[in-house]
Amino acid sequence: MPGKAVRLAINGRFLAQPISGVQRYGRELIRALDAVLSRAPRGPVASVVVWVPAKVSQDALPERPKFLKIQQAGRFSGHLWEQVELPRLAGDALLVSLTNSAPLLHPRQIVAIHDAAIAEHPADFKWRYRAWYNGLYAGLRWTPAHFISVSTFAAAELTRHFNIAGERISIVPNAAGHLLDLEPDYTVLRRMGLRKQGYILAVGGRSRRKNLAILEKAVAGYEECPPLVIAGGGESRAFAASGPSRSSRCVLLGHVSDGAMKALYQGALCLVFPSRYEGFGLPPLEAMACGCPVVTSRAASMPEVCGDAALYCDPDRPETVEGNIRLVVADATLRTKLIASGLERARLFSWEASARKLLDLACQEAHPSA
Repeated sequence: MPGKAVRLAINGRFLAQPISGVQRYGRELIRALDAVLSRAPRGPVASVVVWVPAKVSQDALPERPKFLKIQQAGRFSGHLWEQVELPRLAGDALLVSLTNSAPLLHPRQIVAIHDAAIAEHPADFKWRYRAWYNGLYAGLRWTPAHFISVSTFAAAELTRHFNIAGERISIVPNAAGHLLDLEPDYTVLRRMGLRKQGYILAVGGRSRRKNLAILEKAVAGYEECPPLVIAGGGESRAFAASGPSRSSRCVLLGHVSDGAMKALYQGALCLVFPSRYEGFGLPPLEAMACGCPVVTSRAASMPEVCGDAALYCDPDRPETVEGNIRLVVADATLRTKLIASGLERARLFSWEASARKLLDLACQEAHPSA
């Protein structure tokens, strides 16, 4: 790439936040960027600095990056740090924000917006949260920023709801490689009295669009259904609470470690993911990468992510969820086929490939006439 070497600044505010799908995306892209650049440091990228509020705990920072530099600075935190201090810290570097939020006053930046859930499902979010992000996206639309999102579905949603032109949006997808090198922590199964291939797994938070409440209806008449284990979620200031009740047929785990999550995927008969709306839908891809059959809704980005490697249900018809669960539980041959096709599908996505896409895009944005 001709021209002056690119200097990147990364908005590291998200490192102070609990890890959900959005924060996972930021952390894994940082890790993959460091791996790619440490193997070829004399490429078009001269430097990458991850700027983090000074108040963020050292324990939350990435472990000893080889190429990237982690810099903590500023007196503020949260939105105030991002809007007031980050633009000054980034200077004339190209600023990359990976987790749905960015400063309005930096002249050269790439901004990731993962979906338009606040507009499509406003009841899932508290009004202050909706008001802030609707205003932020309206403002960013009038800046020279280039946007990225995680799927073609999500990109179309940004255009539909936030009037961001399609040519200003590039696709940099999620991946599931972060689970591959982990040791599964099977103590979670022993602690909850679960046996391998003896339960159905669901993963998701308490927002209504995750549609977990449909699972109780789906298994209500299925007397021989294995236990339903629900992992993830917990309290959030952003989301309005909803979800399944504490039925005796449900085991509610809340947040679990990555090692425990891998063990749950590997031990489950299948993952059931009935969400109505996802910009990407990471749990089905994680399940596939771990050899877990997937039942998911035919909605939003899920067909784009899962392709022909999953069974699909209607997120508004519990009987279609039940029917697919029955098929997977009863048919070992079907499970084997879904596992094989899922592993193949998961290999189409990688954090390294996404990091390279982001680097190519950064070079294009830094030298638009090259």
